[in-house]
Order: sequence, then C-alpha cells, then structure tokens
Amino acid sequence: MNRVVITGVGAITPIGNNIAEYKDGLFNGASGAATITHFDATHFSTQFACEVKNFNVEDHMHRREARRMDRFTHYAVVACEEAIGDCGIDLETINKDDVGVIWASGIGGLGTMESEIGEAAINPVPVRYNPFFIPKLIVDIAAGHISMKFGFRGPNFATVSACASSNNAISTAVDNIKLGRAKMIVTGGSEASCTKTGIGGFGALKALSKRNDDPATASRPFDKDRNGFVLGEGAGALIVEDLEHAKARGAKIYAEVVGSGNTADAHHLTAPHPDGLGASNAMRKALKDAKLNIDDVDYINVHGTSTPLGDIAESKAILNVFGDHAYKLNISSTKSMTGHLLGAAGAVEALAGIFAIQDNVVPPTINHFTDDPELDQKLNFTFNQAQSRNVDVVLSNTFGFGGHNSSVIFKSFIN
Repeated sequence: MNRVVITGVGAITPIGNNIAEYKDGLFNGASGAATITHFDATHFSTQFACEVKNFNVEDHMHRREARRMDRFTHYAVVACEEAIGDCGIDLETINKDDVGVIWASGIGGLGTMESEIGEAAINPVPVRYNPFFIPKLIVDIAAGHISMKFGFRGPNFATVSACASSNNAISTAVDNIKLGRAKMIVTGGSEASCTKTGIGGFGALKALSKRNDDPATASRPFDKDRNGFVLGEGAGALIVEDLEHAKARGAKIYAEVVGSGNTADAHHLTAPHPDGLGASNAMRKALKDAKLNIDDVDYINVHGTSTPLGDIAESKAILNVFGDHAYKLNISSTKSMTGHLLGAAGAVEALAGIFAIQDNVVPPTINHFTDDPELDQKLNFTFNQAQSRNVDVVLSNTFGFGGHNSSVIFKSFIN
C-alpha cells in the first residue's frame, strides 16, 4: 500500500503566526496565555486565553473576501497558504483533480453565530440576517474556501470529533491517499473559539483554569495545582502526499505518517475513562497500523490538557500500553504553551512532533512547579526545558468530548 509523507507545513498559533515563529516559541518554552483582547472579559470567571496575536487578515486577503469568512476560516486559509507554498508545488501544472482538502474544526464559526444571534436578540422584528451567516458558520466551509482558493478538486470535506478532530482529519487524509483517491491532500484544523460564548460555555462546564492573576502559568499539565485548561485558537496545516508522487517532483520530506488509531471511550459526555481505556486502545491500534513495537516510540505528544482527571487518565494509559518502556520515553504537553486549540489541537501538535523529528529536540511541558503524587514521577514529562535526544518515532494523542480518541504516529523518513 502507498506510503504517505508530509511535504509542507503551515501554522498560526498563540505563540507564532508562521512555522518559524511557532517552532521557536515551542523550543523556547513560550507561553501564549494572556488577558483576553477579543472582547471585554471583565465579568467572566476566566478572563484570559491563548489568543492569536498581531494577526491582520487583510495582510493576506482583500477585505471583501475576509468579510465572507469567520475567523476560524481566516486562520485555515492563511495557514494552508503557507503550507502549500512550503511544499513547492506548481499550481499551474499540478493535476488539481488529484489534490484534496480534508480539514477539521471542533466548533467552526462560533464567533459568527454569537454575533448574528446577538444581533437578532436586540433588534426588532423583522430580523435581518447577514446573507453569509450560514456559509460563515458551518464547519465544512474552511475546506471549501481552501479548495476554491487553490482550485483543488479532489476529496473535500470536514471532520468533527471535538478535540480529536484534527487527528481524525490527518488519519482520514492518509487513508484516502493509501486507497488511491488522491495524490496529495491539504489537511489539519483551525479553531477560533476565544469568544464570549466559548469562554462562557467552557467556563460553565468548570473546564477552564481561573488563574486570572497569572495567565502565563495557568496551563499546568501534570502539575499538582492544575485547575483546568486554557482556551486557545489558531490553525495547523500539513500537506500529506503519496511518496512516489513526492519523489517524482523532487519534494522535500519532513516525515512519514505511518499509523493511526481511532476509538471511543463509550463512557461519559465530557470526562475521560478513569483508566484511559479508550486512549490505550487508540495508541495500540496506531502501533499496530504502523507495524511498530512499543520500544520504537521515542516521544509522545500527549493530549495533556491540564485538567485534574484527564492528565491522570492519559498517564495511566501510557503506562498500560508501554509498560517499562514508558520510563524511556519523552512525554510532553505543548498545550502548556499554546493552550487548547480544540479541533485544531491535533494539527498544531502534529507539527510539534515533526519539529522534534527534524531537530532531535523534544519541546517542553512548561509551568511545572509541584509534583502530583497521583502521577508516576519516574515518567519523563520534559518539564520546563526542551530536551535533546534522538527522535525517530513520535506518537501524538488527541481526545475529545463524547469520548473520541485519536492517535497518529509520525516517523523520520527513510527512503
């Protein structure tokens, strides 16, 4: 069956608005958390988030085009533009029937929904809705805009599985290439939920940290005093491509996508299985799909949201799957820096894994102050500082509300 490689990358994140900035922020342990600027959050219990900073969409597209998109689509299109430029394809000569777009978002145009419904609530009847209300709102529209901008006519749709959405997009894109349905697919995910309803809704679930006095250290995965995640936004884009197609055009290759595993907890609406059962099964399925042994894995980019239950469940799952080899792994949660990008989390974290393979450096889990006695402290959580080591195989975990679990494995490319 066809081998699938990554030939282009792009990013817009709370710690960098392109690949170079994002990578620098990751390896240097930058925090993207700060007081919210998108709206007045004074009366919210959580008043901070990991927002994208210094981003002006009109630097990338005409105002008229931008007004027809929600912010999650702005991020998607701009990140994909970087990835497509990075992969080096000639848009004039490539067969665009062979290029698809499979894009993820957990929520889609939340800001658009908020503004339109808010306007309807305060205006007298008859309500006048923006004619682009629905096209800006729906989750699949980012994939549509990407395909229209670049003319790609291959498989085109969205994956939605809460915080597992991007990993599902990547694994589905890879499967489509292996099945011969496309030669190249633009994949990844975007999210723009740092809005009143986003902060208010997750706050009502008691899911968010309330460390308003110190936002920069609020995301504390695997720390004893973690008290919830920090909401993030942005996009990560990857070009996945049939190996022979990539070689024929002389493409540079970042890494190979060698396996994925997708499962359900079948347990609870928002809480993980306490023993990490679904997570364990996803990792095992990914290893089987990749035809790898547990001791082949060097680094796990964990879901690691900084919630009391989630971090414990995931560490149990890792120990359950990897046994004694778990103590030889590097484990880190880059959400400590970017916050939780929800449906885009898997995409930006896949990029972190690719950077680790490229540079043989594991990005850190920042903001660790106090060991949690409920966690096995013999595990190497890569606390506070990036660590150099040989990184050949990376496993990336994402888990979502509804019990969705998705693990993807990346490997250094050997011809």
